[in-house]
Amino acid sequence: MTIGQTPADRPRTARTRAENILADRARILLSCPDRPGVVAAVSQFLYSLDANIVQMDQYSTDPDRGRLFMRVEFDLPGLSDRRHRLQEEFARVAEPLAMNWEIRYARERKRIAVFVSKMDHCLRELLWQWEAGDLQGDPVAVISNHPDLGEIAAAFGLPFYHVPVSRETKREAEERQLAILREHRVDLVVLARYMQILSPGFVQAYPNRIINIHHSFLPAFVGANPYERAYDRGVKLIGATAHYVTADLDEGPIIEQDVQRVNHRDSIEDLKRIGRHIERVVLARAVAWHLEDRILTYKNKTVVFV
Repeated sequence: MTIGQTPADRPRTARTRAENILADRARILLSCPDRPGVVAAVSQFLYSLDANIVQMDQYSTDPDRGRLFMRVEFDLPGLSDRRHRLQEEFARVAEPLAMNWEIRYARERKRIAVFVSKMDHCLRELLWQWEAGDLQGDPVAVISNHPDLGEIAAAFGLPFYHVPVSRETKREAEERQLAILREHRVDLVVLARYMQILSPGFVQAYPNRIINIHHSFLPAFVGANPYERAYDRGVKLIGATAHYVTADLDEGPIIEQDVQRVNHRDSIEDLKRIGRHIERVVLARAVAWHLEDRILTYKNKTVVFV
């Protein structure tokens, strides 16, 4: 670390290095009816622009459903001056193939708001990874219904917003939270053990841009107190699930899951302690994959290219 650098300066240094590397890099995400020639059409298009394909992934569903998903990461010299032409010309390739598509630019780092309550392990993991330069995005605000974690946000140079939530004030609280998100031009909301249920209106404002960590291996033990219910059932595996948030509680498209073996000797507190490690790792993976544009959603599922 350079002498005199603050904690907030360290992520900026890593970010600058990443921006220089990724200045000419873009990603095409697409899905379309599966048919011969789709991969060739995309490859030929990029070749015609003198682009270099860095990574190409594709997945085709079963023949009855017949849908193709692709992620293509490429470097294009002078990308910043060619973006408009790139979009226009790819649209002509996509239309006859009935593609749903987006082009995303690696240099445009996504802006993240982290929602928390009282538990700090998921927040700390995300901020540690950001500080190390391992996230292709930047936390810009921490929002909480409790004041407990304000010092952690301050230590990383991030604004902290305490927005109390009760049954009576939930609507006003969410309006305040949404105003904060707009103020900070937030691209992604991460619920890092935020112990409140978001309203359908809130979720609708950020479709497939709210990631939650549920302290259970969904679809088991949906809702509150999953460790207590897992203990009561005598489970031998506990886990955590990162998923996109929808209006249906804990029913959104699953991004990542992991488990760890436990046994009859483990108390509820042991399960929670083990679970905290799983939660923070699973959430960090899901956030990183979203920031790197590795996730495509279709119906209530995800295709994750890792």
